[in-house]
Amino acid sequence: MKRFKNTFFYVTVIGGFSVLIYWIILSGVKLEQGRNIVIPATKGSHWQNFVNSLVKNLGHPLALLLAQIITIILVARLFGWICAKIGQPSVIGEILAGIVLGPSLAGLYFPEFSAALFPVKSLGNLQFLSQIGLILFMFIIGMELDLKVLKNRVHEAVVISHASIIIPFALGMGLAYFIYQSVAPQGVQFLSFGLFTGIAMSITAFPVLARIVQERGINKTRLGTIAITCAAADDITGWCILAAVIAIAKAGSFVSALYTIAMAAVYVLLMIKILRPFLKRVGDLHNTRENLSKPIVAIFFITLIISSYTTEVIGIHALFGAFMAGAIMPANVKFRNIFIEKVEDVALVLLLPLFFVFTGLRTQIGLLNDPYLWKITGLIILVAVTGKFIGSALAAKFVGQNWKDSLTIGALMNTRGLMELIVLNIAYDLGILTPQVFTMMVIMALVTTFMTGPALDFINWAFKSKTIQVPQELSQISKYKILVSFGNPERGKSLLRLANGLTKNMNGNVSVTVMHLTPTNDLNYYNAEQYETESFSQIIEESQNLNQKITTLFKASNDIDTDITEVANKGYYDLLLVGVGQSIFEGSLLGKILGFTTKLINPEKLINQVTGKENLFEHSSFDERTHLILNKSKISVGVLLDKGFQKCDRIFIPIFSEDEISLIKFAQKFIKNSSSQVTVLDAVGSIKNNATLKELIRAIEQSAPNHINLMNERLIEKDFLRQNDLMLISLTSWKNLLIPKAFGFQIFRLH
Repeated sequence: MKRFKNTFFYVTVIGGFSVLIYWIILSGVKLEQGRNIVIPATKGSHWQNFVNSLVKNLGHPLALLLAQIITIILVARLFGWICAKIGQPSVIGEILAGIVLGPSLAGLYFPEFSAALFPVKSLGNLQFLSQIGLILFMFIIGMELDLKVLKNRVHEAVVISHASIIIPFALGMGLAYFIYQSVAPQGVQFLSFGLFTGIAMSITAFPVLARIVQERGINKTRLGTIAITCAAADDITGWCILAAVIAIAKAGSFVSALYTIAMAAVYVLLMIKILRPFLKRVGDLHNTRENLSKPIVAIFFITLIISSYTTEVIGIHALFGAFMAGAIMPANVKFRNIFIEKVEDVALVLLLPLFFVFTGLRTQIGLLNDPYLWKITGLIILVAVTGKFIGSALAAKFVGQNWKDSLTIGALMNTRGLMELIVLNIAYDLGILTPQVFTMMVIMALVTTFMTGPALDFINWAFKSKTIQVPQELSQISKYKILVSFGNPERGKSLLRLANGLTKNMNGNVSVTVMHLTPTNDLNYYNAEQYETESFSQIIEESQNLNQKITTLFKASNDIDTDITEVANKGYYDLLLVGVGQSIFEGSLLGKILGFTTKLINPEKLINQVTGKENLFEHSSFDERTHLILNKSKISVGVLLDKGFQKCDRIFIPIFSEDEISLIKFAQKFIKNSSSQVTVLDAVGSIKNNATLKELIRAIEQSAPNHINLMNERLIEKDFLRQNDLMLISLTSWKNLLIPKAFGFQIFRLH
């Protein structure tokens, strides 16, 4: 009745008021008499008019800007993903995406497409929007700088950092002296050209360096701390020098620039002495998501905008103001994490790729159409690498680092990435670099960033210890080693319970390592430690409840499935336990059957024994990551489909093949360590016809007669399955059970 009343009311209101609107329109038309109404004449058919209107709308500045943003984000993410897969920072892919969409490739081979999507008149909007992205990005970089780290290692860091600036800066000035007459723009003083060349040679990309350090798992080592500290000191010093260089370039002489530098010094003093204590008090009072209200957020964003505006007006660029605003934010870790999360996704995912593509649109590799220009490009790269790489390495060696660490620091400090592009674009906007020199410098930024990973790999290989040492794990070969890899903490707790069920009565003869990998792009340097603590808090609590000793392993990763298998394969583990991202039984025959508890699939090195790996998952709905982990692993792998797994009191193991001895061995472990009640189903007579399997079952019956039950039934009731906590099934059997009647066997009876 209520539904009928609602329908009647809806029809009455909509119908009645629609009639009223129509009557008002008819009455309003009569009011047009004597007002000289002119109706525009239409040319062509109605369809043609619609098409013309559509084309006009497509060319509207807002529609064009939105189309540009969509294209840029998609292409940037694609190239970033490709670079991440080959072990390169995603920033390389995003820079390459800009070059591909620019005149160097798309403009050369698809000029109509390029002209339609990126017309010259639209680039102004794109530039200003990208500048907003850069301001937010520099704000984040300022917040990510941990000044406490600088205090702890200030001496070594300052020596290495300043040496890594002054040496390439001097070499850059020398380079400018040799190329000034041939490539510098007309009307540009040598001082401005030389200073910008020097700063371009001496810059380091702090965010890229920090992510490389995290990816390689050295962020907590002495070497990683020194590298991060040097990069932080380099960033602060570099941006201060850049501000002075911009002031000199705009003023035209050093003496005139002194006024700008003096104003900048007053600005910095006010930010540190007055604004910073005020923001600290605000941050201390509002350091949780609940009390960080919109008016409070507005205070900090207004601070950012006013700071950027002030430095732009002074003459040292808005980006310095954004960097400074980030640096004076409250040092409270919780507060900075919350604020970084609010800004980071919009800045890095949406707006920053616009800057890369705008840089790519300016990069015209076709302008380097003379061998002499390519020689200059090679010389620029040589000077950049020599000054930054060798300068940093020698300084590190001088302060007491060994050669391996010194060269590693040099390779990391040679990373330029996005920070270099910012410097180059500022110089280009000021007219100090020609399009040719700008293109040469962009190529240098790409090469020096790209070479960081291979250089680090080569250094590690060259300084690999020649003495063969027996790993500690091999000296404890009697230990049963399990690696648990989790993404979601709740699933991690279930995996830990499973590992505990296999090992809890083994006393000291077991080692359980719990590993969590996180995508590099989801992590920033400042919140890495807190993120690690939060990721493992529930797991550590569960381990205490279970009285299970664990070792935790945390790492930022560009390729999670590859890193999981690499750790498992190289760590001398006996078993890798992982969760599955989606239900591997969903939509399958088994999915309709097994509506109960939890299942564990254990291939027991099956992947290496089965031929035709590419067809292994033809009938499977594994998520891609699980597929790749199984395909790459050289050890036993257990894949857990978690339906609230809590205990392993009752376990069901169907045996479909004589090769599934490993499942019986797992049954032994569960019985010994958890006193589990195990039901083994001899589905196709494999146990009956195999002496080894029969002997294993008999041995369990003798040692624990009340804990194992052998079944030979051809029909299994669904209610029986629901009574169990866990089901173990081999990968081969799982695959075959997806094919109806593959064994001529029914696992349940339909009611």
